[in-house]
This record gives sequence, C-alpha cells and structure tokens, in this order.
Amino acid sequence: MQRVIVIGTTGSGKTTLARALAARLGVPHGEQDAWNHLPGWQEAPREGFRAQVAAFTAGDTWVMDGNYSKARDLGWVRADTLVWLDYPGPVVFWRLLTRTVRRIARRQELWNGNREHLRNALKADSPLPWFFKTHWRRRRETPALLADYPHLRVVRLRTPGEAARWLAALSPEAVSGPPPRPA
Repeated sequence: MQRVIVIGTTGSGKTTLARALAARLGVPHGEQDAWNHLPGWQEAPREGFRAQVAAFTAGDTWVMDGNYSKARDLGWVRADTLVWLDYPGPVVFWRLLTRTVRRIARRQELWNGNREHLRNALKADSPLPWFFKTHWRRRRETPALLADYPHLRVVRLRTPGEAARWLAALSPEAVSGPPPRPA
C-alpha cells in the first residue's frame, strides 16, 4: 500500500481519514478539494486541476482524497489501493450537517480563503444539497467504476467504527505490504 485514494460521499470523512492514514504511513497527503476550489469559490480550470493531480500522484508514495471524475483517470490508474468510505446515508448526512454548522459558526477557512456561509448552505452546489444528489447514486455506481480498475486493492469501510479499527491496525510497514482487511 504505497499510493492510496480515499473516496466517499461529501461529508463522509475522506479528508480526515486520508490525513490520518498519510500520517500513520508517513507519506504525503493531497486533497483534491484544495486544488479545485480557488479563491471566491471559483472552480479550477480542468487542465490546471489535472496538472495538480498529475504532479502529486507522480510520487512513489502518497494518500489522496477526492471523488473528482475529471482526474479519476490519473489518480486511480496510479493508485494501488482505494479506500471507499461507504457509510449509510443518515450517518453521512449527520456528519455533513454538523460539520457545516460548525464551519459556519466558527467562520472556518477551508481552501484558498473560502468559507461556508449560511446564505449559501442550501445552494444547489453546496455540500448539503450535493449530498442528496450524489450519495445513493455513488453507492450504486462505484462498484462498476471499480471494475474498470482491476489493479486496485479495495478497502470498503461501511461504518466510522470500522474505519477507525482499520486505521488503528495499520503500521508504517503497511506501506510495503498488503493492506489489512477491515474487521
């Protein structure tokens, strides 16, 4: 396990798990949201975003999180392991709702000076509506996507507890060995 992609619905905890996994393995972490969301919530141009993903995934070891289809052909091809946070809808929605409220209340900066605001929380492309648009569709479509990348070792984690136990069982030596299977 040297090059890992962490995927899951918005709010599932991709970045949190990916950061912890990268720290545990002692490898660099890359966050696709940080490359995609330019100042003022402007979306990065496709080629610029792809260049960021390509540069990061050119390394020998890394953990990257994100679901962006516009660079899947780069990251998934170069990865050897895919960790899928496939949590139930109510779990993800609750995490997303509490995260959104916390970020708004604390005026937390996310990427490139961007912050979530109450006035934008229900816009079609904001995280809460995006969850309803994508969560169940992604659960249906991901197995077929994975079939297109048979070289990937897939770790499908279905609850936050399962993810915590899987992460706790890893050691830096896991970078060179086969990934432990979830409990």
